[in-house]
Amino acid sequence: MIQDPFFYLVAIPAVLIVGISKGGLGGGLGLIAVPLMALAVPPTIAAAIMLPILCLMDLVGLWKFRGKGDARCLKTLLPAALVGIVLGALSFRYLTDDHIRLIVGTIAISFTLNYYLRKSSQQPQQQSLARGSFWGALSGFTSFSVHAGGAPLNIYLLPLRLEKQAYIGTTIVFFAAVNYIKLIPYGMLGQFNTDLLTTSAVLAVLAPVGVLTGAWLQHRINERVFYHLCYGFLMLAGIKLFYDVFSH
Repeated sequence: MIQDPFFYLVAIPAVLIVGISKGGLGGGLGLIAVPLMALAVPPTIAAAIMLPILCLMDLVGLWKFRGKGDARCLKTLLPAALVGIVLGALSFRYLTDDHIRLIVGTIAISFTLNYYLRKSSQQPQQQSLARGSFWGALSGFTSFSVHAGGAPLNIYLLPLRLEKQAYIGTTIVFFAAVNYIKLIPYGMLGQFNTDLLTTSAVLAVLAPVGVLTGAWLQHRINERVFYHLCYGFLMLAGIKLFYDVFSH
């Protein structure tokens, strides 16, 4: 089990924010966990610790938003995500910790800038097999590497302007399937050991707390303020990861 107090200083809020995100308040913020935890441990270790916790959160989310997903979206996205997961597993051995820090930092900064700078289109886009397959595969790949599949998934889903419950349900079903599939290659690649699984178990008590808090807060908190704070921390984490890569 990890003993470093600084790890828990960043891991506890990371797990809670991800849980709140999965509870329906800020769907893309699952991205925040690995960048924050990577400030204290290598990104591959952060990803391995988070995966069992994400799987537990997914069970709570599936129960809370059962029957809400958009079946047509999922039929396009999930097969493509499987391709992305396979590509992520095949490329895993060729990526160093610094490569992954660069990937995580780039995604964190890009997603944050997109949040602050994007302008909403007036008309909803139509669903597309080509676009859905591309972004679904990219989501599967980035989800496998650093649990950062929310950014590419949202690039496809948000312009569709799905009804709120349908959007939340679709993301929950998508990532539940993706995360449970990821357990297989993570295990085959030796990503799990007793210390990491023990650390996951300690942090896992926060999983249902975060998800249920997110569901409860949906109509009780100013989402704009919550988003601004979380994305601000995400930007700082991304900048710090770039600094760590280029400072040695």
